[in-house]
This record gives sequence, structure tokens and C-alpha cells, in this order.
Amino acid sequence: MGMPDNGNGEVTFSDVKKESVDEWEFDIANPRNWSSTRKWICVIIVSFYSFVSPLSSSMMAPSLPDISTHYGITSSTIQALTLSIFLLSFAIGPLFFGPLSEMYGRAWVLHLSNILLLGANIGCAFAPNTGALIGFRFLAGWGGSASVGIGGSVVSDIFAPADRGSAMAILAMGPLVGPTVGPIAGGFVTQTIGFKWVFVIIAAVCGVASVIGIPFLRESYAPVIKLRLARKNRSAEDALGPKESIAQGSWRDKLALLWINLTRPAILLTRSPICLMLSMYLAFIYGTYYLMFATFPALFSAVYGFGPGIGGLCYLGLGVGFIVGSFVGAKYGNEMYQYLAKKNGGVGKPEMRIPSLILCSFFVPIGLFWYGWSAQARIQWIMPVRTDVGIGIFGLGLMMAYLSIQLYLVDAFEFAASALAASSVSTSCPMYAALGDGPGNSLLAGLAIVIGIPFPIYLYFRGEQLRQRSKY
Repeated sequence: MGMPDNGNGEVTFSDVKKESVDEWEFDIANPRNWSSTRKWICVIIVSFYSFVSPLSSSMMAPSLPDISTHYGITSSTIQALTLSIFLLSFAIGPLFFGPLSEMYGRAWVLHLSNILLLGANIGCAFAPNTGALIGFRFLAGWGGSASVGIGGSVVSDIFAPADRGSAMAILAMGPLVGPTVGPIAGGFVTQTIGFKWVFVIIAAVCGVASVIGIPFLRESYAPVIKLRLARKNRSAEDALGPKESIAQGSWRDKLALLWINLTRPAILLTRSPICLMLSMYLAFIYGTYYLMFATFPALFSAVYGFGPGIGGLCYLGLGVGFIVGSFVGAKYGNEMYQYLAKKNGGVGKPEMRIPSLILCSFFVPIGLFWYGWSAQARIQWIMPVRTDVGIGIFGLGLMMAYLSIQLYLVDAFEFAASALAASSVSTSCPMYAALGDGPGNSLLAGLAIVIGIPFPIYLYFRGEQLRQRSKY
């Protein structure tokens, strides 16, 4: 017998009966049952998307003096705004893209947002005035933000909890390594062929990502896959209730469901203590990262006398720290999770991700102390190397923290994209210029000790109780 429809030949979720969990568990269409090759192709493509957007956020940083000269910008505030406006929309965008991916699927939200990023960077390259440049930078941040709210959810879609560590580590490299590679490339591009080519190159990288991503990235969100199968086969059965379905029927139903999905990140952030606490901790670490990032040009150019190109190479310390942190976090985190799950009768819990967070909580303050007082010493030649070591230690701790929190959120919450979107909104911008490099970084390191070390220990023992307070 054929599938019932709504009279227009259109299959909807209300027409589809419930499918048993066991039947979907072994279905070849289930992303968890994809081949390893297909899964890793998916992870690599999403990682590429998540790399391009933060690359766009930072690659123009060495070009700011040239941009100011070209557009006649005399205000330091306006100059900074051309760079930082990207981060405003980059923080807000996931609140929309995350829930939309839970309604209409991950793949095309990623594709369309990357195309928006491409177009906005072309607009930046040929902006006629400062206002247009700032507007296009805002659109670029909006387009680039989708991968932040969706990337971790794709990993959650296709990997079981015990297998997510390595995939999440690769995915996490993009948002953290992108801002490191960007200034290195941007410095040399600005010196040689001009700042406009910074935006053209970013647009070209976006184009490569789309050429690879559009034909090869498969949809990974189970509700959308089931709906498409139902429409295609007119005989598939669905395992979801109406709350998880895509809105069908009247425009009022669609608007109601859209409102539910768009408000979910705010609800998670305000009504889930565990999501709020993790978001605040991640905001502190990530804000410290961007603060350090902002001090690098002055330190390496004014103090050590490096030009834009050579000075950009000093960002490599962060890159090395991220790579080591990714490897250690993925390997140690997965092994610890599997060990603790085995001791718990084979049942894994999100709190089993926390030991990695406890470990990284020591690396963050060590790196800050090392970087701050090496910079404060103002010693030539060997001191830049020592400073970069401190930056690398901090990068290692940051990567492990980012990885642990992302894994915890996708394990703990049913709507992973909304949880990740909620965590991405919180940002931190402490100011320490008046204190100097040594005392300023010591202040941040002290906060990292007071906040960072007790918090994950408390979370390990009390996290499950906190999670139970949220209906999500």
C-alpha cells in the first residue's frame, strides 16, 4: 500500500508512522552506519568550511594600516571596527544557523553560508568606501558563522560518542588554526601585492570549499534524511514525533516551529546551568585568546622590530600548540572516555569528557605566565623564541579545552547544534593594556587558576545533577 499524502502528492511528517529504533539503528541510510571513508570525507569538508571563516576574520589584520590609508580612515576606533565587526555577526549567526540546520538539514545551510562568505569577501575587495567595507565585513562574519554552530553537530550525527574525539579534534582545528594562519598569509600578501588581494584570496578559498563541498558533503541530520526517504520512497516510516519534524502545512505552523527552533539556544543558555557554565568558561578562554592575538602585532613589531611578514611567523607558536593539543586531547580524551565507560558497565556519560578539561586547565595559566613575563622582559634575540613557547603552551591548553567542551555539549544535549550555538555567543574582551604584558597576563593567569581548575573538577562530580535540571 502506498504512503498517504496531504492531497497534493506531498508526504509530510504527519503522514508518516513511527519507525522502531532498532530498524533505524541498522538502516544503511543512518549516518552512523556510513563507511569510514564517507564519514571522514564529511568531517574533512566541514573542517574546511570551519577553517575558511576564521581565516577571513583575521587575515586582514596586517592590512589595517594600508586599508586606513586607502580609505582615509583617521579614527583608530573605525579602523578597529573594520576588523572587529566580523566577530559581532560571527557570534550572532550561530543562533540562527544552528536551529535552522535542525529544521532543514546541515548540508545546505553550510553550503549557502559559505557562498555568502565568498560574495561578502569579493564585496570587501572592491568596496567603494569605509561604510561599504564595514557592511561587507558584517555579512562575511554572518556567512562564516554557520560552521561554528553546525560543525560539531555533524560529528555528533555520524559518530557514536566513544568515537567522536578524533573527528572533533580535526574539526576544532579550523576555528583555532584559521586565525593563526590568517595573519601570516595576510602580512606577506599585503607587502607584495596589496590588501585587496587578501579578500580575493579568501573568496578563492571559499570557492574551492564550495566546489568540493557541494557535490561531496552528504546530509547527516537523521530527521531530514528520514523525511527525504519518506518523500522519495513513499513507504518509509519515521521515528520522530512532531516536535522534531520540519514544519509542513500552513505558514502559521511553519512560523511556530521556526520560533521554537530559533529561541532554543537562548533557552539553553539561560535555563540550563551546565550549558551556561561551560559557555562562560569557554568565553573566558576564547576571549583571552583574542586578547593575546591583539597584542602580538605591537609586541613583535614595536618591541622586537619585526616587519609584517616576519612578525606574522611568530603566530606559528599558537599553531604548534593547537596541533599538539589536538593530538593529545583526541587521543587522551578518547582513551579516558572508553576506560571510564568500561568501568561503568559500558555506559558512557558526558562527564567522562571532563578529565581532559581538568588537564588543560593547568596548561592555560602556565602559558599565560610564560608569555606575559617573557614579553615583559623586552630582551632581544632569544626572548621572542621563549615568548612563542609560552604562546604555544597556551594554545595547547586552549585546544584541549575547546575540544572537551564541544564533545561534552554534543554528548549532553539532544539538540547539539542549538547547544553549540548557545556556547558560541558568549565572548570575553578583558583589557589589560595599562597593566603591561607581565602583570596583565598574570591577572588572566590568576583568573584561569581560580576559575579554570576548580570548575572542571566540580563539573566531573556534579555535572550529571546539573544536566538533569534541563529538559533538553
